[in-house]
Amino acid sequence: MPHYHINIFWDDTESCFVAEMPDLKHCAGQGDSPQEALEEVLESRDAWLDACLSAGEEIPEPKYSANQRA
Repeated sequence: MPHYHINIFWDDTESCFVAEMPDLKHCAGQGDSPQEALEEVLESRDAWLDACLSAGEEIPEPKYSANQRA
């Protein structure tokens, strides 16, 4: 399975931690702690990839890297 970058941050609006995978559109999770948000996004990733495979779509290659410069 490809290794996708994960961003984890605090969301003041939702009052929770959010974890997202920029390479997988709308793939995110949230929780009361960074660990909970991470666990949620990993479950979301698995469901996202399963849905992609079931639909016969290609799994995207990781493109985002925390080391990229704007």
